[in-house]
Amino acid sequence: MNQLFVTGRSGFVGQHLEAVLPSTDWRLMASAKFDLLDPESLDSALSAECPDAVIHLAGQTFVPEAFRDPQRTYEVNLLGTLNLLQALKRRGFRGTFLYVSSGDVYGRVDESDMPITESLMVKPRNPYAVSKIAAELLCLQWAYTESWRVVIARPFNHIGPGQSETFLVADMARQLIRIKRGQQAPVLNVGDVDVSRDFLDVADVVAAYLLLLEKGKSGEIYNLCSGVERVIRDVINQMAQLAGVEVVLEHDSERFRRAEQRRVVGCSAKIQKETGWEPEAGFSETLLSVLSDWEGREQR
Repeated sequence: MNQLFVTGRSGFVGQHLEAVLPSTDWRLMASAKFDLLDPESLDSALSAECPDAVIHLAGQTFVPEAFRDPQRTYEVNLLGTLNLLQALKRRGFRGTFLYVSSGDVYGRVDESDMPITESLMVKPRNPYAVSKIAAELLCLQWAYTESWRVVIARPFNHIGPGQSETFLVADMARQLIRIKRGQQAPVLNVGDVDVSRDFLDVADVVAAYLLLLEKGKSGEIYNLCSGVERVIRDVINQMAQLAGVEVVLEHDSERFRRAEQRRVVGCSAKIQKETGWEPEAGFSETLLSVLSDWEGREQR
């Protein structure tokens, strides 16, 4: 059975990945806790065995935090990735390295350039996106100079059970459950809801990562997206209907930051063609799973 080393395994996507691995040919490597900014701790985590593949999920992913502390974001996302690559090299790694970047690297995209493909020039507009592009280039350099297979994934917005309420869909689900229970007035505090985004179920994201380990081409970049454009206002109204509540959307000045990018829709033709991956989760089922998750969380 192939040995898989995963960073960020305790995070949102990491937990979903860990849950499906028992039904695959991958065995998740046990390791001591490590800090990406501490090379010695990485060496310790890799001391027992050398992985056949790595999925690098860990990082500073919250854009507002990246603006607040860009230096820390660069350190974790770029220097932390370098430390991981160097630790793997010291361990004699010769396998597949999947770097998880972000669709946010495309920045502001003209409507004429949609749906967004991997060939579009990146225009990062925040420190988080800059850090991901820098780490992408670092990983690609290793693909060119080391005998490794290095693949880059650019996931767009993904949602599902277990996501932090700092993300919009999870936050809306939390508020809707509170409204349903009479713990909150039937008013949803929202920011700019007249933008569109491309949402993907976290289960489809995990399936894509595993297929990229198997079939992704070294030195290549792959978009992970649904290819469906959804207006946030419509998503919230659909969630409210699924929750069985009527709500009023009220703009919260602290949440309202008019988005520079009004529309987002991606193209995943490349990964579909090269790996056979395609999104399987229905959007309503995804929203129901998020609502159900928050119903359970609010009971605790």
